[in-house]
Amino acid sequence: MPESHAPDPAQLAKAETLVEALPYLQRFAGRTFVVKYGGHAMSDAGAARDFAQDVVLLKAVGINPVVVHGGGPQIGEMLARLGVESEFVDGLRVTDAETARIAEMVLSGAINKEIVSWIGRAGGRAVGISGKDGGFIRAEKLERAVRDPDSNIERTIDLGFVGRPAHVDRRIIDTISEAGMIPVVAPVGVDGEGQTWNINADTMAGAIAAALSAARLFLLTDVPGVRDGEGNLLTELTPDAIGVLEADGVVTGGMIPKLETCVRAIEAGCDAAVILDGRIPHAMLLEIFTRQGAGTMVRAV
Repeated sequence: MPESHAPDPAQLAKAETLVEALPYLQRFAGRTFVVKYGGHAMSDAGAARDFAQDVVLLKAVGINPVVVHGGGPQIGEMLARLGVESEFVDGLRVTDAETARIAEMVLSGAINKEIVSWIGRAGGRAVGISGKDGGFIRAEKLERAVRDPDSNIERTIDLGFVGRPAHVDRRIIDTISEAGMIPVVAPVGVDGEGQTWNINADTMAGAIAAALSAARLFLLTDVPGVRDGEGNLLTELTPDAIGVLEADGVVTGGMIPKLETCVRAIEAGCDAAVILDGRIPHAMLLEIFTRQGAGTMVRAV
């Protein structure tokens, strides 16, 4: 009788990981995940490779990923190189005509096709589009109201050519996904007059997640998630809790539009939204397929 051997601990750990993932694979089979990919992690070759592998894995196990990418740092670098100064209001870039032209060039050109290439090298098939393709995103001008901290008077800030999705036609995404490919979306839209509008990538991803009734909206960024006043990571939030954090000044800057995007998405039909640190290898898989999860999840209840 052949001698039996104890299993290799590393191999056993891999098997246990797959078993732990099984109920999540069953729950999300056939569902859609919208993933906003952005921040400085996009500039790191290792992080980009991990992200592409994660997206291809999701597609391989029967989940339909839709990637919406940002490009703020890359746009900032190009603007600085060309001597164009930037101004931000609540994390949103004030965009004049020249800035809008440069942003579209960076987003729809270099970044979009680079992500498509990463996914291809990981064994997947991706199609790069923007909201202008096929009437996908009908945009309108975004108006932003801010309150002066001294006078407490609210005023409207003109952000220039910054828009928001007014309508999402999901047919182009459905067509790409049903063909076995992964849509990669640049956050640019167009209005009824043919005017191009740059859209915050978080806002774009949230609108798409709502239109697709996505199981998850993932916002991959440069921070671990939302922290409380003492710096502790908050693993779960509701819209009411987010309102309290904003009123108390605990969340500021770029986190404000991220959380607003999460709330709008879940109120419009997305099951849940998660803010994750895109610099952590395979953070999205840890959130989806493990009991512990990662980042901050926003749910209706």
